[in-house]
Amino acid sequence: MFEQKRFLMIPGPTPVPESALLTLAKHPLPHRSPEFSEIFMACNAGLKKIAQTEEATPFIYAASGTGGMEAVLANLLNPGEKVLSVVNGVFSKRWADMASGFGAEVKRIEVESGKAVQPEEIEKILNDDLNKEIKLVLVTFSETSTGVGNPLKEITSIVRKHGALIAVDAITGLGAMPLKMDEWGVDVIVSGSQKGFMIPPGLSFVWAGPRALEKHKQSKFPRFYWDWSKSIKALENQTTAFTPNVSFIAALHNTLNLMLNEGVENIWQRHERLKQCTRKSIEAMGLKLFASDEDASAAITSIIPPNNVSVSDLRKKLKNDWEIVVADGQVDLKGKIFRIGHLGFVFDRDVLTALSAVSRVLEDLGHDTGTRWMKVYEETLKAHKS
Repeated sequence: MFEQKRFLMIPGPTPVPESALLTLAKHPLPHRSPEFSEIFMACNAGLKKIAQTEEATPFIYAASGTGGMEAVLANLLNPGEKVLSVVNGVFSKRWADMASGFGAEVKRIEVESGKAVQPEEIEKILNDDLNKEIKLVLVTFSETSTGVGNPLKEITSIVRKHGALIAVDAITGLGAMPLKMDEWGVDVIVSGSQKGFMIPPGLSFVWAGPRALEKHKQSKFPRFYWDWSKSIKALENQTTAFTPNVSFIAALHNTLNLMLNEGVENIWQRHERLKQCTRKSIEAMGLKLFASDEDASAAITSIIPPNNVSVSDLRKKLKNDWEIVVADGQVDLKGKIFRIGHLGFVFDRDVLTALSAVSRVLEDLGHDTGTRWMKVYEETLKAHKS
């Protein structure tokens, strides 16, 4: 019975507000109706506010975040063009692999797992590209597999000086960490519905800035569903090029209103607070963090378990005893770290509940966490709320 109270503390899917769930339960609207157009255009306006842009055009696809990433490559690349891709985890590697699959000549900056890229590494490669052959730089803002955030503002400044386009996988990062598309000069952003946007998986979002839209006109890759030109033409009539997921867009309308009522900067502050409360409490329990304070994402915290505790045992007991789900590591980090998501429809009570359960399970498995972590949590919470 109590699995109905199961709580997701993973980096996605994230918890969904009741109001959005109720919206999803309603009969779908006809997608060529004025009622749907009103909701759809309100979502477009809301997406622009979340990404801090007036210049970019948002596109909504019935796809996962990976579909949005593919849409970017299909609209920006030509066969054989040179791409620079930062790889510091599973999902940033996916960016690079996808670009290679599209026939691009991909140069990878391989970064140690658990570390952020140093902007100087990107700068050196771009400075050496005297003929401006690199046309696109791919960066993951928040690497979900490791809990690392890359310094996007600094990276974007370097890329703009070179003249290449910068496309950002912000699937986990947007709606959790500061990202100012116009002010920073980001050309393309990709995100997904099941993270900071607080609805189930099923929608991907792409924001294309003016330079990206201009490059799109020169791309020769075959495409149909992903074609930005078709979507732009449909937007002129306040509709979509193809049948959209109308129920999910209605739910998105609901959660965008929640986000905008909270305020974008307040959302950033809340996620930073949850990050600090999680990290400092975990350290006070005597555990090690996988990413440094300087490199840590505000969306997810990756933790190295004690030597005498296996990740599988910890996750199993959290789920069976407390109906709380945390994530395992991925690929080469499977069984080596566990990951606590604290993004989207999550606030202080949820993090405290999860940490309390983690502490209890660790005690049951033979690791003494003590009680100091509770005082650390309280002090950190007060400091970030003052």
